[in-house]
Amino acid sequence: MRGILSCYNEHAISVSDSHSSKHNNPSTPHTITCIYKLNLFSNQTQFLITITWTKKLIHQGFTININPSDSDSDSSNSHQFRKNKGIETIQHHNFEVQVLWDISDAKYYEGSEPVEGFYLILLVNSELGLRLGDKDEEWLKNKKVTGDFSLVSKSELFYNTNVYATKSKFCDTGISHDIVIKFDIVEEELSKSYSHHQNHRYSYNHNNYVLCVCMDNRTIFEVKRLRWNFRGNQTIFVDGLVIDVMWDLHDCLFNQNKGSAMFMFRTRSGLDCRLWLEKNLRIDNEFQDKEIGFSLLICSNCKNPD
Repeated sequence: MRGILSCYNEHAISVSDSHSSKHNNPSTPHTITCIYKLNLFSNQTQFLITITWTKKLIHQGFTININPSDSDSDSSNSHQFRKNKGIETIQHHNFEVQVLWDISDAKYYEGSEPVEGFYLILLVNSELGLRLGDKDEEWLKNKKVTGDFSLVSKSELFYNTNVYATKSKFCDTGISHDIVIKFDIVEEELSKSYSHHQNHRYSYNHNNYVLCVCMDNRTIFEVKRLRWNFRGNQTIFVDGLVIDVMWDLHDCLFNQNKGSAMFMFRTRSGLDCRLWLEKNLRIDNEFQDKEIGFSLLICSNCKNPD
């Protein structure tokens, strides 16, 4: 049987083989939503923990949504935290969730999600479940981890831009990659004519929309003539992983008043050949699969290059 890499080799693009590229003035996400899959060892309970980070000029904070796998998805609830530091307890069904956090000294990668100098901890019925950040608390040193968690989805929301910049890992043990997506117009020479008053006269096609996807200052691929290719997908290799990159620019191109753009990076697990682009993740049989991949979703009410 052919290996998974050889199966996709004909049409896939390796990041290491792409050429260098730099883009100026990229936008950064307004809000970042991360979905974590949490398994508690003691009672084999599974949770989806959704954390949405926001950072504005006057305040910063986050929202937590907790959804046990054995409950109705509509029964999940959200709790907003606006203080820089604190401890709060959430009662949800038969579970008591204690939230401990400190983002007072947090550092950010120009976005709303802290990258260092913070901690966010969730205790479920006094069991240590989710732990984010690199800031240590003394009382945690002797606290045993009674569950495991993994990041299964990350969504980023942008406003009024056509250049998107973010950082992301594609697996728990992988490295962080700089990702830039640019949606713009490229002027191409269509014809050249001569006149009595001017040696050369050029005409340009101002409707040649181009999508450029870059990673670590290298162009991974470009998509031209987006009025015909407004939806599509491309397979790439990153850190030994097969990743499907999908885009949907239909509304951004043809509905400028309410235009939106969507991009997704999704890792494939095993021989999974499905492609999908969804706004929301729900609890289903796929989340029971330990081999579930990671998805990065970028959404924007994009700024049309026109």
